[in-house]
Amino acid sequence: MSGSVVKLEEVHKSYRLGQTSVPALRGLSLELRRGEFTALVGASGSGKSTLLNLVGGIDEPDSGRVLVEGTDVATLPDDERSRLRNQKIGFIFQSFNLVPVLDVFENVELPLLINRRIPASERRDRVRAAVEDVGLADFARHLPDQLSGGQRQRVAIARALVADPLLVLADEPTANLDSVTTHRIVDLMLELNARRGVTFFFSTHDEKLMSRVARVVRISDGTVVS
Repeated sequence: MSGSVVKLEEVHKSYRLGQTSVPALRGLSLELRRGEFTALVGASGSGKSTLLNLVGGIDEPDSGRVLVEGTDVATLPDDERSRLRNQKIGFIFQSFNLVPVLDVFENVELPLLINRRIPASERRDRVRAAVEDVGLADFARHLPDQLSGGQRQRVAIARALVADPLLVLADEPTANLDSVTTHRIVDLMLELNARRGVTFFFSTHDEKLMSRVARVVRISDGTVVS
């Protein structure tokens, strides 16, 4: 394992709430290296989602730098930032964010449709491989409402991996799942991390998961505390 995938340098971020400025991150610095599987732990309001949004190029810091493979994301034009998100970063959400009228195969295919340089045959092969990786080959033509919560989260993981990203970000990916399904989803992410070498960075407030993770970053009041 070597090479910096993400580096945050003295990042500050605040939001306006009426006439008040509410600090979310206060001079936070952090580095994620290639192939790491890292949990971001903190109470609600500690800045976890803000940090993930900055790493994913969804938001911009007020000051400091967010570097992805050495590139300062905030300096990129909108189209290049969108391309970075589509080709190098996969996202997994706690609410799954699946399109209800599309089946499993079509939901996983969505990120690849944006990249017109990928031939249709390669696109189909990638989707099939991603769906098989998460154990849903027999459910490829099922709609989301025909699946369990754990299966829907597996679809979201396949969608995040289908573009062969450098980094996968997951915001409370097990928050809506029972404890048994939660551990199965973490098993799956660990397996894919080991097999594909993809860097995983996911937020959680579930202390039970900490023993499963090689690296834990704890955040409180907008800064890393351990």
